[in-house]
This record gives sequence, C-alpha cells and structure tokens, in this order.
Amino acid sequence: MEKEKNLTPSEWRVMDCLWHSPPMTLMQLADALSAAAGWRKSTVATLLSRMEEKGLVRYELSGRTRRYFPCVEKTDAALKETTTLLDRAYQGSLGLLVSTMVENKAVSKEELAALQAILQKAEEEIK
Repeated sequence: MEKEKNLTPSEWRVMDCLWHSPPMTLMQLADALSAAAGWRKSTVATLLSRMEEKGLVRYELSGRTRRYFPCVEKTDAALKETTTLLDRAYQGSLGLLVSTMVENKAVSKEELAALQAILQKAEEEIK
C-alpha cells in the first residue's frame, strides 16, 4: 500500500464491510454503515467516490448496479497502519511498543503467550 493510501477512520469502516463480504452494492454498504455509524446513503456514495479516486475500491457494473470490491488487502492496510504508528509514536521500535503495553498492563496472559509463540517461531525461522 502506497504512502498516500493511508486509510482514514471512515475508510476503515467501508473497507471492513468490503473485506468481510465482497462485493457489495451501494445500498448494502449504506444499510450496513447506517446501522454501524448512522451514515446516510449520500455519505457512503461520496466516500466511495473518493475511495475509488484513491484506488482503494473499484466497482463492476451488474446491469445498472455498481458492485464494489476492495483494491487493498486488509493485511497490507494493517501493516501500513502499524508501521505508521510505530514510526510516529515509538521511533520505529517494536520493542518500545511492546514494553509500553506490558508496563501499562495492557497485555493479557493469553496475549503474552501468543507473543511468546510468535517470537519462538520467528527465532526458529531465522536459524
């Protein structure tokens, strides 16, 4: 995902819908986002138009209906978001992020065990 394709919070909401069940029509998105965010159809249509210009979504015509698809993978968007957070708040240091979370008791025992398993696997792959 290119630098200019950072997702805004509103774009994340739309993309979450599209990642969950692509493709979706404007009406399907409007219904889902009306329930979740209180948005009107016109708001969703405007946002989709902007997202299309940014290359985040695309559509295919099915008759007169536009069916929207995501153009960005969720893992790519999440990685870009994480990298931006690390750079901005933790000077690019994953260790500092984890240390801060642990020191502030924001990590459960289950999450800590999962992190240990991830680190163990990464260490084995490096060997």
